[in-house]
Amino acid sequence: MSTDVKRVITVLTALLLAALTTAASPAAARAADGGGPSAGQRIAGALRTSPVYVDEAYADAVPPSRQRQLAQQIRRTGLPIKVVLTPLTKGDAFDGDSGVLAGTVRDRLPDQRELVLITTDGDFADSLEGYEWPADTHQTRDAVAAAGFLDEMRDAGLADLTGKAVELVAEGKGTQRYEEATKDLGGSASPSATPDPGGSAATSAASYSGGSAWWLLVGVPALALAALAARGGIRSRKAAPAVPQLVFATARAADEAELRRRAEAEVLALGEATQAADLSTTPGLQHALDAYAAAGTVLDEARGLPDLAGVLALVQEGQDALTGTDAALPRCFFHPLHGRAALRTGWRPLGRRDRLDVAVCQKCADALRDRRAPEVLTDTDEDGRTVPYFELPAERSVWAATGYGSLTAPLAGINSRRLRAR
Repeated sequence: MSTDVKRVITVLTALLLAALTTAASPAAARAADGGGPSAGQRIAGALRTSPVYVDEAYADAVPPSRQRQLAQQIRRTGLPIKVVLTPLTKGDAFDGDSGVLAGTVRDRLPDQRELVLITTDGDFADSLEGYEWPADTHQTRDAVAAAGFLDEMRDAGLADLTGKAVELVAEGKGTQRYEEATKDLGGSASPSATPDPGGSAATSAASYSGGSAWWLLVGVPALALAALAARGGIRSRKAAPAVPQLVFATARAADEAELRRRAEAEVLALGEATQAADLSTTPGLQHALDAYAAAGTVLDEARGLPDLAGVLALVQEGQDALTGTDAALPRCFFHPLHGRAALRTGWRPLGRRDRLDVAVCQKCADALRDRRAPEVLTDTDEDGRTVPYFELPAERSVWAATGYGSLTAPLAGINSRRLRAR
């Protein structure tokens, strides 16, 4: 047996042992317990004395006085509501997943047959998720989701948002409230109507406890056999080069080249349209000419997809000026390459309490409505990391400052930057 095959067997044996350990104790694989209680045990223990658990990270947002008020509000409902407000990030005891958190807490409260659980959301820091066992009798999932879309909650803090979620759960009309709150976003599918990977909150908890373990028990040995077979089949060949980074870089370069050709064509078309326009019947002609000039400059200096997307935003602004459609929506804030936005909606950036009014396409609006992260255009920060373009400092990126038209017009942003540079 060759040294390479021995290495493969050694590594895969270790993986199989880890899988068996996980199957025997799923919670142990999630929580770095040391010798003490797991995160799930600590939370469940606290919930036995108070219906509200707030991690110290949220102590300023939900101080003890507000925690007591929430607890009193919950007791007045007469419902088995529990609240868990704790930060969720990838790699933590719950892998940043509110569903795993809910399932873990539920498993630690076996004596509570009926349970309504309101937790923080792993995808949106200032949002909440709702779960209910044994069935969604009080329309909890929709009720909690609706709270985040209400106009009155636009600038609300975490404590007020939680209080409103409790109120809507107690009301028992969560689906109706959700549909009313999201009707301007288009679509009608509520969270409870969206297929849940685990079927229901209770099923999700069961899947967490056993489903992944079965996958590991079956999948890891299968991967081991496949790896050994593949290794034996290519033993006499040269090692294949590691090229994924090259493949992705080449694909991105191809996308950029195609977008550049498109941007060049649209700038040319805008130039021809301005030349053909009659000044006496086109009040916005000068605006269009300025946008055309700016688009040409940005195109010449473009360093990547964000700048090329900016060219398209400037062209669109010029076209709107020519046609006199000043009230037209700009390109999609999250990903301007999605095209012109379909509607405006409130959106709260990570780590901020205030909401921004942004223009979004229908695809991104659907993602926000369904509590999913929308697809975003990325850029590179000073440390070389790939981040959403809007997370760059406004002084460094004109596109972060303007949101491609959602926050301010692209041309105005460019002109303002030029003035500051003088």
